[in-house]
Amino acid sequence: MPIRIETLTLPVALIAAIGAQAALAQDRPPSFVDAATVVPGLVADMRYAGAHNFVGRPIDGYEAAHCLLTQAAAAVLAEVARDLSARGLVIKVFDCYRPERAVMNFVRWARDLGDTAGKAEFYPDVDKRTLFRDGYIASRSGHSRGSTMDLTLAKADGSELDMGTHFDFFSPKSWTDDTSISAEQHANRMVLATAMRRRGFRGYDKEWWHFTLRNEPFPDTYFDFPVR
Repeated sequence: MPIRIETLTLPVALIAAIGAQAALAQDRPPSFVDAATVVPGLVADMRYAGAHNFVGRPIDGYEAAHCLLTQAAAAVLAEVARDLSARGLVIKVFDCYRPERAVMNFVRWARDLGDTAGKAEFYPDVDKRTLFRDGYIASRSGHSRGSTMDLTLAKADGSELDMGTHFDFFSPKSWTDDTSISAEQHANRMVLATAMRRRGFRGYDKEWWHFTLRNEPFPDTYFDFPVR
């Protein structure tokens, strides 16, 4: 039988203390940093903090457009950025740490078959009913562990390298080794993948933009503090 607490019978001071503890629990842990303060030249285009994403509106938990990462992941990403700077390239991130509440927002959206605002741009050839089956939406995300990021490469003027598809394009064309893209587009993907793997990130073969730190510090912990 669940324990029921009648809050009206609790002392006001105790209620305030419980509220303060709940608020504190939502603060960013000290093991997380804003990657823009660590990674040289980082460009943050945090899609889920705005409306330019497959849902078409800001996502739960993104209160600010910051790329939050564990200190370990940010430090290694900084090494990648320094490597790429020699080629005149910078890193552009689309998503970093993702609160679990955002993942649940995606799950609710996926189950609402009438909500297709982003279909034309992000999943023109995919039936929304198959998003779970095909792996485009999941009830758990490695992003919530804080050492996974979605990113691309850009030139010094800010123009992105042509990767064959844009970020979050739900299609086999987004698979890292897709053969339907041009030789130049494939080469650009390999520049990104090689630079990331060289420093200790592993990619996801169905999303050319998705990488996770191999020795991530919280492999079994899924966080839910907001991005702010």
